[in-house]
Amino acid sequence: MANGWHRVSNYPLSYKLSWLPRFLKPSLGGDRNGFAAPAATLMVPGPTQTVRLAFIGDLSAVANRRVPECDPAIAALLASADLVVGNCESPIVERPSAVAGTRLGTHHAMSERFLADSLAAVGIARDSLVLSLANNHVLDQGVAGFDETVAALKRLGIRTIGTAAGGPVQHQAAGSLTIGFAAFTLWRNADEAEFRARISMAGDPAEWPLGILADVDLLCAVPHWDWEFRHFPRPATRALARRLAGRGVRLIAGHHAHVVQPLERIGDALVAYGLGDFLGTAFARQPWPGRIGSILVVDVRTDAAARGKIAAYKLHFFMRLAKAGHEQLVPVEALKEELLKRKVTERLSAIFSG
Repeated sequence: MANGWHRVSNYPLSYKLSWLPRFLKPSLGGDRNGFAAPAATLMVPGPTQTVRLAFIGDLSAVANRRVPECDPAIAALLASADLVVGNCESPIVERPSAVAGTRLGTHHAMSERFLADSLAAVGIARDSLVLSLANNHVLDQGVAGFDETVAALKRLGIRTIGTAAGGPVQHQAAGSLTIGFAAFTLWRNADEAEFRARISMAGDPAEWPLGILADVDLLCAVPHWDWEFRHFPRPATRALARRLAGRGVRLIAGHHAHVVQPLERIGDALVAYGLGDFLGTAFARQPWPGRIGSILVVDVRTDAAARGKIAAYKLHFFMRLAKAGHEQLVPVEALKEELLKRKVTERLSAIFSG
Protein backbone atom coordinates (compact mmCIF):
# COMPACT_ATOMS: atom_id res chain seq x y z
CA MET A 1 0.00 0.00 0.00
CA ALA A 2 1.09 3.55 -0.53
CA ASN A 3 2.97 5.34 2.18
CA GLY A 4 1.71 8.70 0.95
CA TRP A 5 3.08 10.55 3.97
CA HIS A 6 6.68 9.61 3.23
CA ARG A 7 8.59 12.75 2.23
CA VAL A 8 10.64 11.05 -0.51
CA SER A 9 7.86 9.06 -2.16
CA ASN A 10 6.92 9.94 -5.74
CA TYR A 11 3.11 10.05 -5.39
CA PRO A 12 1.26 13.14 -6.66
CA LEU A 13 -0.58 15.18 -4.04
CA SER A 14 -4.03 14.30 -5.42
CA TYR A 15 -3.17 10.63 -5.00
CA LYS A 16 -2.06 11.10 -1.41
CA LEU A 17 -5.25 12.99 -0.53
CA SER A 18 -7.45 10.30 -2.06
CA TRP A 19 -5.73 7.33 -0.38
CA LEU A 20 -7.83 7.10 2.79
CA PRO A 21 -11.24 7.77 1.16
CA ARG A 22 -10.56 5.15 -1.51
CA PHE A 23 -9.27 2.65 1.08
CA LEU A 24 -12.49 3.04 3.05
CA LYS A 25 -14.63 2.85 -0.08
CA PRO A 26 -12.92 1.28 -3.14
CA SER A 27 -14.14 2.94 -6.32
CA LEU A 28 -16.00 1.49 -9.31
CA GLY A 29 -15.53 4.77 -11.17
CA GLY A 30 -13.40 5.31 -14.24
CA ASP A 31 -13.45 4.24 -17.87
CA ARG A 32 -15.14 0.83 -18.27
CA ASN A 33 -14.91 0.70 -22.06
CA GLY A 34 -12.91 -1.91 -23.93
CA PHE A 35 -12.54 -4.55 -21.24
CA ALA A 36 -13.98 -7.29 -23.43
CA ALA A 37 -11.85 -10.15 -22.11
CA PRO A 38 -13.91 -12.61 -20.04
CA ALA A 39 -12.66 -13.92 -16.72
CA ALA A 40 -11.92 -17.28 -18.36
CA THR A 41 -11.33 -18.73 -21.79
CA LEU A 42 -10.70 -22.37 -22.57
CA MET A 43 -9.65 -24.21 -25.71
CA VAL A 44 -11.84 -27.20 -26.57
CA PRO A 45 -10.24 -29.60 -27.00
CA GLY A 46 -7.29 -28.26 -25.05
CA PRO A 47 -3.69 -28.96 -26.09
CA THR A 48 -2.04 -31.82 -24.24
CA GLN A 49 1.39 -30.19 -23.93
CA THR A 50 1.23 -27.18 -21.61
CA VAL A 51 2.95 -25.52 -18.67
CA ARG A 52 0.76 -23.97 -15.98
CA LEU A 53 1.52 -20.54 -14.53
CA ALA A 54 -0.38 -19.17 -11.51
CA PHE A 55 -0.18 -15.46 -10.67
CA ILE A 56 -1.10 -14.32 -7.17
CA GLY A 57 -1.44 -10.78 -5.83
CA ASP A 58 0.46 -8.88 -3.15
CA LEU A 59 1.77 -10.92 -0.25
CA SER A 60 2.42 -9.20 3.07
CA ALA A 61 1.91 -9.49 6.81
CA VAL A 62 1.16 -6.17 8.42
CA ALA A 63 -1.98 -6.62 10.50
CA ASN A 64 -2.13 -10.41 10.19
CA ARG A 65 1.03 -12.01 11.53
CA ARG A 66 -0.41 -15.45 12.16
CA VAL A 67 -0.35 -18.13 9.48
CA PRO A 68 -3.52 -18.11 7.33
CA GLU A 69 -6.08 -20.83 6.89
CA CYS A 70 -6.64 -21.88 3.30
CA ASP A 71 -9.51 -23.70 1.65
CA PRO A 72 -8.28 -27.03 0.18
CA ALA A 73 -9.55 -26.03 -3.27
CA ILE A 74 -7.24 -22.98 -3.35
CA ALA A 75 -4.26 -24.99 -2.08
CA ALA A 76 -4.88 -27.66 -4.72
CA LEU A 77 -5.11 -25.03 -7.45
CA LEU A 78 -1.79 -23.47 -6.47
CA ALA A 79 -0.13 -26.88 -6.11
CA SER A 80 -1.14 -27.69 -9.70
CA ALA A 81 1.02 -24.88 -11.12
CA ASP A 82 4.49 -25.43 -12.53
CA LEU A 83 5.36 -21.88 -11.52
CA VAL A 84 3.66 -19.48 -9.09
CA VAL A 85 4.44 -15.77 -9.45
CA GLY A 86 3.60 -13.11 -6.87
CA ASN A 87 4.66 -9.81 -5.34
CA CYS A 88 6.60 -9.77 -2.06
CA GLU A 89 5.03 -6.64 -0.57
CA SER A 90 6.78 -6.88 2.82
CA PRO A 91 10.51 -6.91 3.61
CA ILE A 92 11.51 -10.13 5.36
CA VAL A 93 13.21 -9.17 8.61
CA GLU A 94 13.39 -10.63 12.10
CA ARG A 95 13.35 -7.23 13.84
CA PRO A 96 11.83 -4.24 12.05
CA SER A 97 14.00 -1.13 12.12
CA ALA A 98 11.05 1.19 11.46
CA VAL A 99 9.32 0.18 14.69
CA ALA A 100 6.67 2.91 14.94
CA GLY A 101 5.76 2.81 11.25
CA THR A 102 5.48 -0.96 11.31
CA ARG A 103 3.09 -0.83 14.24
CA LEU A 104 0.97 1.81 12.49
CA GLY A 105 0.89 -0.14 9.24
CA THR A 106 2.66 2.46 7.09
CA HIS A 107 5.79 0.27 6.93
CA HIS A 108 5.64 -3.39 6.01
CA ALA A 109 7.54 -6.32 7.52
CA MET A 110 7.20 -10.08 7.88
CA SER A 111 9.39 -12.79 9.34
CA GLU A 112 11.02 -15.59 7.41
CA ARG A 113 9.11 -18.12 9.52
CA PHE A 114 5.78 -16.45 8.72
CA LEU A 115 6.48 -16.58 4.98
CA ALA A 116 7.63 -20.21 5.03
CA ASP A 117 4.67 -21.38 7.12
CA SER A 118 2.19 -19.35 5.06
CA LEU A 119 3.44 -20.84 1.80
CA ALA A 120 3.05 -24.32 3.23
CA ALA A 121 -0.48 -23.49 4.38
CA VAL A 122 -1.59 -22.31 0.93
CA GLY A 123 0.00 -25.15 -1.04
CA ILE A 124 2.89 -23.30 -2.72
CA ALA A 125 6.17 -25.20 -2.96
CA ARG A 126 9.13 -22.86 -2.49
CA ASP A 127 11.01 -24.22 -5.51
CA SER A 128 8.03 -23.40 -7.76
CA LEU A 129 7.71 -19.80 -6.51
CA VAL A 130 9.01 -16.58 -8.06
CA LEU A 131 8.53 -13.36 -6.08
CA SER A 132 8.89 -9.85 -7.43
CA LEU A 133 10.69 -7.35 -5.20
CA ALA A 134 9.72 -4.45 -7.47
CA ASN A 135 7.25 -2.61 -5.24
CA ASN A 136 7.09 0.59 -3.21
CA HIS A 137 7.45 -1.11 0.20
CA VAL A 138 10.58 -3.16 -0.40
CA LEU A 139 12.83 -0.58 1.36
CA ASP A 140 10.41 0.02 4.25
CA GLN A 141 12.98 -1.42 6.67
CA GLY A 142 15.92 0.36 5.06
CA VAL A 143 18.78 -0.89 2.93
CA ALA A 144 19.74 -3.40 5.60
CA GLY A 145 16.17 -4.73 5.52
CA PHE A 146 16.38 -5.14 1.76
CA ASP A 147 19.63 -7.08 2.07
CA GLU A 148 18.07 -9.25 4.78
CA THR A 149 15.08 -9.91 2.49
CA VAL A 150 17.27 -11.05 -0.40
CA ALA A 151 19.26 -13.33 1.92
CA ALA A 152 16.10 -14.83 3.46
CA LEU A 153 14.56 -15.64 0.08
CA LYS A 154 17.80 -17.25 -1.03
CA ARG A 155 17.83 -19.43 2.11
CA LEU A 156 14.23 -20.45 1.44
CA GLY A 157 15.06 -21.39 -2.15
CA ILE A 158 12.62 -18.82 -3.59
CA ARG A 159 13.56 -17.16 -6.89
CA THR A 160 13.26 -13.38 -7.25
CA ILE A 161 12.65 -10.90 -10.05
CA GLY A 162 12.47 -7.10 -10.16
CA THR A 163 15.91 -6.24 -8.81
CA ALA A 164 18.09 -3.68 -10.55
CA ALA A 165 20.99 -6.13 -10.56
CA GLY A 166 18.97 -8.60 -12.64
CA GLY A 167 18.30 -6.16 -15.46
CA PRO A 168 14.93 -5.17 -16.96
CA VAL A 169 14.10 -8.71 -18.16
CA GLN A 170 15.01 -11.75 -16.08
CA HIS A 171 14.74 -15.36 -17.24
CA GLN A 172 13.08 -18.11 -15.21
CA ALA A 173 12.40 -21.74 -16.09
CA ALA A 174 8.83 -23.04 -15.99
CA GLY A 175 8.75 -26.69 -16.91
CA SER A 176 10.27 -26.90 -20.38
CA LEU A 177 9.69 -23.20 -21.08
CA THR A 178 11.85 -20.15 -20.48
CA ILE A 179 9.80 -17.18 -19.30
CA GLY A 180 11.19 -13.66 -19.50
CA PHE A 181 9.91 -11.52 -16.62
CA ALA A 182 9.94 -7.73 -16.82
CA ALA A 183 9.10 -6.83 -13.21
CA PHE A 184 9.17 -3.15 -12.29
CA THR A 185 7.53 -0.57 -10.05
CA LEU A 186 6.37 2.92 -10.91
CA TRP A 187 6.12 3.83 -7.21
CA ARG A 188 8.67 4.12 -4.43
CA ASN A 189 8.61 5.08 -0.75
CA ALA A 190 12.33 5.79 -0.47
CA ASP A 191 15.01 8.10 -1.81
CA GLU A 192 15.16 7.76 -5.60
CA ALA A 193 18.89 7.07 -5.96
CA GLU A 194 18.86 4.60 -3.08
CA PHE A 195 15.79 2.87 -4.50
CA ARG A 196 16.85 2.70 -8.17
CA ALA A 197 20.21 1.22 -7.19
CA ARG A 198 18.37 -1.88 -5.95
CA ILE A 199 14.92 -2.10 -7.53
CA SER A 200 13.85 -2.05 -11.17
CA MET A 201 11.86 1.01 -12.21
CA ALA A 202 12.32 0.13 -15.90
CA GLY A 203 8.70 0.78 -16.83
CA ASP A 204 9.41 2.21 -20.29
CA PRO A 205 9.75 -0.73 -22.73
CA ALA A 206 11.39 1.57 -25.28
CA GLU A 207 14.45 1.63 -23.01
CA TRP A 208 14.75 -2.14 -22.73
CA PRO A 209 17.70 -3.74 -24.55
CA LEU A 210 17.26 -5.06 -28.08
CA GLY A 211 16.92 -8.80 -28.50
CA ILE A 212 14.93 -9.39 -25.32
CA LEU A 213 12.79 -11.99 -27.11
CA ALA A 214 15.74 -13.98 -28.42
CA ASP A 215 15.97 -16.57 -25.64
CA VAL A 216 12.47 -16.64 -24.16
CA ASP A 217 9.35 -18.58 -25.04
CA LEU A 218 7.02 -16.05 -23.42
CA LEU A 219 7.66 -12.47 -22.31
CA CYS A 220 5.67 -11.55 -19.20
CA ALA A 221 5.46 -8.20 -17.40
CA VAL A 222 4.85 -7.94 -13.65
CA PRO A 223 4.26 -4.21 -13.09
CA HIS A 224 3.58 -2.45 -9.78
CA TRP A 225 1.47 0.34 -11.25
CA ASP A 226 -1.83 2.23 -11.24
CA TRP A 227 -3.57 3.92 -8.28
CA GLU A 228 -4.81 2.02 -5.25
CA PHE A 229 -8.37 0.95 -4.41
CA ARG A 230 -9.79 1.68 -7.85
CA HIS A 231 -11.34 -1.25 -9.70
CA PHE A 232 -10.80 0.29 -13.14
CA PRO A 233 -7.28 1.29 -14.20
CA ARG A 234 -6.37 4.82 -15.17
CA PRO A 235 -5.88 5.76 -18.87
CA ALA A 236 -2.12 6.09 -18.32
CA THR A 237 -1.96 2.51 -17.04
CA ARG A 238 -3.83 1.19 -20.07
CA ALA A 239 -1.57 3.19 -22.37
CA LEU A 240 1.48 1.58 -20.76
CA ALA A 241 -0.11 -1.85 -21.25
CA ARG A 242 -0.40 -1.09 -24.98
CA ARG A 243 3.25 -0.07 -25.13
CA LEU A 244 4.28 -3.27 -23.36
CA ALA A 245 2.23 -5.37 -25.77
CA GLY A 246 3.83 -3.51 -28.67
CA ARG A 247 7.24 -4.52 -27.32
CA GLY A 248 6.39 -8.22 -27.42
CA VAL A 249 4.94 -8.74 -23.95
CA ARG A 250 2.18 -11.35 -24.22
CA LEU A 251 1.15 -11.65 -20.58
CA ILE A 252 0.83 -8.88 -17.97
CA ALA A 253 -0.05 -9.50 -14.32
CA GLY A 254 -0.27 -6.24 -12.38
CA HIS A 255 -0.13 -5.30 -8.70
CA HIS A 256 -0.49 -2.29 -6.37
CA ALA A 257 -4.22 -1.50 -6.74
CA HIS A 258 -5.05 -3.91 -3.84
CA VAL A 259 -8.43 -4.57 -5.44
CA VAL A 260 -9.41 -6.81 -8.33
CA GLN A 261 -9.30 -5.11 -11.73
CA PRO A 262 -10.54 -6.32 -15.15
CA LEU A 263 -8.82 -8.21 -17.92
CA GLU A 264 -8.11 -6.86 -21.39
CA ARG A 265 -6.92 -8.42 -24.63
CA ILE A 266 -4.52 -6.28 -26.67
CA GLY A 267 -3.87 -8.20 -29.86
CA ASP A 268 -2.60 -11.57 -28.68
CA ALA A 269 -1.53 -10.16 -25.29
CA LEU A 270 -3.52 -10.81 -22.10
CA VAL A 271 -3.54 -8.06 -19.45
CA ALA A 272 -4.67 -8.62 -15.86
CA TYR A 273 -4.47 -5.08 -14.51
CA GLY A 274 -4.76 -5.97 -10.83
CA LEU A 275 -5.13 -9.27 -8.99
CA GLY A 276 -5.88 -7.76 -5.58
CA ASP A 277 -4.08 -8.87 -2.43
CA PHE A 278 -3.20 -12.50 -1.88
CA LEU A 279 -2.39 -12.14 1.80
CA GLY A 280 -2.14 -9.29 4.31
CA THR A 281 -3.34 -5.76 4.71
CA ALA A 282 -2.30 -2.64 6.59
CA PHE A 283 -5.41 -2.69 8.77
CA ALA A 284 -7.21 -5.65 10.30
CA ARG A 285 -10.62 -4.05 9.65
CA GLN A 286 -10.18 -3.59 5.92
CA PRO A 287 -13.50 -3.01 4.06
CA TRP A 288 -14.82 -6.05 2.19
CA PRO A 289 -14.15 -4.96 -1.43
CA GLY A 290 -10.43 -4.90 -0.66
CA ARG A 291 -10.63 -8.46 0.62
CA ILE A 292 -11.59 -9.86 -2.78
CA GLY A 293 -8.56 -11.48 -4.39
CA SER A 294 -7.91 -13.44 -7.54
CA ILE A 295 -5.51 -16.06 -8.85
CA LEU A 296 -4.79 -15.95 -12.57
CA VAL A 297 -4.07 -19.43 -13.93
CA VAL A 298 -2.58 -19.53 -17.43
CA ASP A 299 -1.82 -22.67 -19.43
CA VAL A 300 0.98 -22.05 -21.94
CA ARG A 301 1.63 -24.35 -24.89
CA THR A 302 4.90 -26.25 -25.17
CA ASP A 303 4.30 -28.04 -28.50
CA ALA A 304 6.52 -27.05 -31.40
CA ALA A 305 3.63 -25.62 -33.44
CA ALA A 306 2.69 -22.95 -30.88
CA ARG A 307 5.38 -22.92 -28.21
CA GLY A 308 4.87 -20.09 -25.70
CA LYS A 309 1.31 -19.28 -26.82
CA ILE A 310 -1.46 -18.94 -24.22
CA ALA A 311 -3.75 -21.95 -24.54
CA ALA A 312 -6.23 -21.04 -21.80
CA TYR A 313 -6.62 -18.84 -18.75
CA LYS A 314 -8.98 -18.40 -15.83
CA LEU A 315 -9.35 -16.00 -12.91
CA HIS A 316 -10.23 -17.78 -9.66
CA PHE A 317 -11.80 -15.41 -7.11
CA PHE A 318 -11.53 -15.76 -3.34
CA MET A 319 -12.08 -13.78 -0.15
CA ARG A 320 -9.59 -13.07 2.64
CA LEU A 321 -11.80 -13.33 5.68
CA ALA A 322 -10.59 -11.87 8.99
CA LYS A 323 -10.65 -14.58 11.63
CA ALA A 324 -9.25 -14.13 15.15
CA GLY A 325 -5.96 -12.47 14.24
CA HIS A 326 -5.31 -14.30 11.00
CA GLU A 327 -6.81 -14.62 7.54
CA GLN A 328 -8.91 -17.34 6.01
CA LEU A 329 -8.79 -17.77 2.22
CA VAL A 330 -12.13 -18.99 0.85
CA PRO A 331 -13.33 -19.33 -2.78
CA VAL A 332 -16.17 -16.90 -3.48
CA GLU A 333 -18.48 -19.74 -4.44
CA ALA A 334 -17.85 -21.38 -1.04
CA LEU A 335 -18.73 -18.33 1.09
CA LYS A 336 -21.29 -19.26 3.73
CA GLU A 337 -22.54 -15.77 4.58
CA GLU A 338 -25.20 -15.14 1.93
CA LEU A 339 -25.20 -11.33 2.19
CA LEU A 340 -21.43 -11.13 1.72
CA LYS A 341 -21.52 -13.65 -1.10
CA ARG A 342 -24.19 -11.62 -2.91
CA LYS A 343 -22.26 -8.34 -2.49
CA VAL A 344 -19.03 -9.92 -3.75
CA THR A 345 -20.78 -11.52 -6.73
CA GLU A 346 -22.40 -8.20 -7.66
CA ARG A 347 -19.06 -6.38 -7.39
CA LEU A 348 -17.33 -8.94 -9.63
CA SER A 349 -20.18 -8.69 -12.14
CA ALA A 350 -19.70 -4.91 -12.27
CA ILE A 351 -15.97 -5.34 -12.93
CA PHE A 352 -16.20 -8.15 -15.47
CA SER A 353 -19.41 -7.19 -17.26
CA GLY A 354 -17.54 -6.16 -20.44
